[in-house]
This record gives sequence, structure tokens and C-alpha cells, in this order.
Amino acid sequence: MNLLDAMTAFVRIAELGSYTRAAEALDLSRTRVSRQVMELEDHLGVRLLQRTTRRLHLTEAGERYLLRAQGILQSLEEAEAEVGSGASEMRGRLRLNGPMSFGTRHLAPLVARFMVEHPALEVRLDLNDRRVDLLEEGYDLAIRIGHLPDSTHVARRLTRCKLVLCASPGYLAEHGTPRRLADLERHRCLRYRPGGRGGEWQFVDSRFRVNGPLESNNGDVLTHAAEAGLGIAQQPSFLVTDSIREGRLVPLELEEAAPVLDVNGLYPARRHLPAKVDRFLALLADAWGDPPCWEHELGL
Repeated sequence: MNLLDAMTAFVRIAELGSYTRAAEALDLSRTRVSRQVMELEDHLGVRLLQRTTRRLHLTEAGERYLLRAQGILQSLEEAEAEVGSGASEMRGRLRLNGPMSFGTRHLAPLVARFMVEHPALEVRLDLNDRRVDLLEEGYDLAIRIGHLPDSTHVARRLTRCKLVLCASPGYLAEHGTPRRLADLERHRCLRYRPGGRGGEWQFVDSRFRVNGPLESNNGDVLTHAAEAGLGIAQQPSFLVTDSIREGRLVPLELEEAAPVLDVNGLYPARRHLPAKVDRFLALLADAWGDPPCWEHELGL
């Protein structure tokens, strides 16, 4: 039995309340995680978990051992961070999460570069547009765009992203160019619908309700629709850089200023940030720039 691995498995099961979720977080099979805990219990000579058909319960001994084990694992992680901060080669696993469209364009290439620079590093990159729980799902770092809810996590600002109103030249030739918020009432507006909510566009000092023929929870869908002349879209700048540069979309300026969203790196709070996370954050900030590279070339 590897005592450290068994201790880690027990802590993750206790924190997540599930063998299955712990196995996913550790990237192991459920059978393997279960065996590790049983071996740990045999080693200690006590029962740590009471297993029922519906849920898990810590025994009294399990509660005491959990506090000690969490402290030991945290101390080991901090020790690795202190020693690793001076190492030139990153090792171990780096677990990342980011938004789908932004991730494929601006995160994935930098992950590849980082892995070339540190070939001993293993990376798990998951891209989706939902708000993941870093601790529960085992991520070291998540990239977030826009408002961050209050949490115990730490946010490091990496760059920013402007929300851009845009439409195709053909649409504007047929329907005219809006100049004020009120003008949007007579236009076909393509709406982004995150988390089941849509129908409002955000500006610096207000929100404005819009209507139109299409709504989607994916920004690429709206970009394609805007290029096809279906209406006006409000899109983050990184989604429409190529379309504007190549003339498929035209950026619009209203009297109401467009909002700017922060792009943050979000990671669990800890006394010592692992060197692999710190260095990857530094790479992202340097590569993207502020203002970001995808806006600078268009003068946005």
C-alpha cells in the first residue's frame, strides 16, 4: 500500500462525499479508490467510513483522521511549491478549465507551448461554459471571463475583453446603423443566453432588453448568424477579431459605452501557489497582453 495515495483517496472521498466523484477528481477507477481506503483502514486497524446504500458517513475515528490527513497533504503541497518554485522543469499534473470558444482560440495554443517547454508535465484541459467547482472537481486553475461570484478562491487578473456590437455589411445596408440604445428596438438582435438567461445586453451604465430571431448559449453560433446577415450581435472581442479584420462583420459604436470584462485566472486559496500554476499564469498574461493582442490589432 502507498500510504500517501491511500490518504489522498480517503480525503477526497470525505470532502466530496462520493467514491465516484473522488475517483473522477483523482483520475482513477472507483474500484482502485475503494481498495485504497480499505487498505488504509486495515493499516490503521479502524473503520474510517460507514458505507450505506445512500451516503457515506465518517466514523469518529474518520473525523479525527481527516483533520490530520488534510493538514499533512496541505503541508506536502506547500513544501513542493516552495521547492518547485526554483526548479526549471515542471512535473506532475496540471488540471485546467476554461470557456469553450475562448479556450480553443487563446488557451489551447498556450497549453501546447507550456507542455513543449516542460515535457515532464501532464495536463488535463477541460473546456466548457459552465461554472465548475475547482475543489470538488479537482482543478488547479480555471479561466473566467466577466463577473466573479464571491468565493474563497483567489482571482488573478490576466487581461480584459471588450464586448463589441457588430453586424454584417449587408445587414447594415438593408436595416441601417444604430447610433443610440433606443435604435436597437427596431433591429434584429442575436442574443447570447448563458445559464438559461437571455434577452438583455450589457453596457457600462445600463442593461438593455433586446429581441430578435435567434438566441444561443454559444458565441460562435451567434457570430456565424451575424455574418449571414441575420442581425446584430454583442460579442466578446476575441470571438469577432477575424470576422472584423476580414470584413465579414462591422463594429458598431453607440452613444452608450461598451463594457469591458476582466479575464481572470481563478485558483483555490492556499498559502503557497504551486509553481506550475504560477508559471502558467505568467505565460498567459505575457502572451495575451493588456490590452489583449486580439483587440490591439483592430484598434478596439
